[in-house]
Amino acid sequence: MKQLITLRINGVDEGLYVEPWWTLSRVLREELNLIGTKEGCGGGHCGSCTVLIDGKAVMSCLYLAMKARGKDIMTIEGLQGENGALHPLQEAFIEHFAVQCGYCIPGMIMTAKALLAENPNPTEEEVRAGLSGNLCRCTGYVKIVEAILSSAEKKGN
Repeated sequence: MKQLITLRINGVDEGLYVEPWWTLSRVLREELNLIGTKEGCGGGHCGSCTVLIDGKAVMSCLYLAMKARGKDIMTIEGLQGENGALHPLQEAFIEHFAVQCGYCIPGMIMTAKALLAENPNPTEEEVRAGLSGNLCRCTGYVKIVEAILSSAEKKGN
């Protein structure tokens, strides 16, 4: 039986009816049309569905929407600035050609945002360790790591 819940997503409170077993990724994509969050594996193995919950990177395919009540949720859509301006991490990914097919990129960027919030000046090894839960089948990670390190140097986290 669906229950009414309120989720705070990208700074906006959203009231909606959800089944108790619905994942946050399902609610984001299918109920709220926030399709920037991708679901690759549905089992917490790829990181494509990563969002921030209270500033921490979380795989939304494993996180029940009911559990997200009262928490601050940020999706890739929440990174945009005024007039749709890109976040510095997004700009760095473009500048360093870190995007190929793009499917994993929202999860990579959200994971990188959480990493840089916790460690504003990471080493390459720390970035690689921080991304260990995010899979990319196209790039080999070199450009992704370069983009994150560049963003950290510019303090664009």
